[in-house]
Amino acid sequence: MKVVKQKRVAAIHDISGIGKCSLTAAIPVISAAGIETAVMPTAILSTHTGNIKGYTYRDLTSDIVPFYSHWKSMGIEFDGIYSGFLGSTEQVDIVSDFIDLFKKDGCVVMVDPAMADSGLMYTTFSEDFAGEMIKLCKKADIIVPNLTEAVFLLGEEYREPPYSIDYIKDLLFRLSHLGPSMIVLTGVHTSETEITCYVYDKNKDEFFSCHSERYSGTYYGTGDIFASALLGAYMNGKSIFESTEIALDFTCKAVKRTFEAGTDTRLGVNFEQGMGEYIRILEG
Repeated sequence: MKVVKQKRVAAIHDISGIGKCSLTAAIPVISAAGIETAVMPTAILSTHTGNIKGYTYRDLTSDIVPFYSHWKSMGIEFDGIYSGFLGSTEQVDIVSDFIDLFKKDGCVVMVDPAMADSGLMYTTFSEDFAGEMIKLCKKADIIVPNLTEAVFLLGEEYREPPYSIDYIKDLLFRLSHLGPSMIVLTGVHTSETEITCYVYDKNKDEFFSCHSERYSGTYYGTGDIFASALLGAYMNGKSIFESTEIALDFTCKAVKRTFEAGTDTRLGVNFEQGMGEYIRILEG
């Protein structure tokens, strides 16, 4: 049996003890893909902040540079770098420096510009934050914005659905001009019962879309689960189109299990029981 060197990803997110998001989603999903997940926490919270009050929060901005400087002194290298929710402009600048320091030939950089949804910036950010996030998108190979984040990155106003395919393609094309070669537009509500992801591969000049069933309600952590599953598949040799399809199916089945069980959606979705199937798909 041929021994293959294990790949390693640097996951740069916060840790929320409850909620199955950020690092508590990235670590198990990327690890299930057979990839070592090195974590660089940006903050520690008791829970995520979505529709939950009274959570604790400890900012770790001052720890990040010493954290990765130690890694550099050890000669640590990465095959992937994945950044998610960042709490401040200062953290964006630090992660930008991290990419410059650690990116090497063959290292894939994926940025989730987590800052907005449903037409609004998250309450912790000002409107100017999108301009800061562009710094990371310029250095990324893959970005995974939702539609609100996509239009804010382009300096435009959010508009309500429905959306024409020409409008979506134009968004993807212009986002590619920011720097990334692959754009995955997530969670577009194409109907009351369907959710769609759209993908543009700039190098191939190809568009792709995949669809899944939509469930009523708000499901926290699904963006992190989707992005982690996508990166795991992509780093296992799947195309960006195959990876998107795998990630969407994995995430939507997690939502379905949660919906059918009637679980409190603030506490995250049941992705764990789909891990076996995810692993089998990647091995197939």
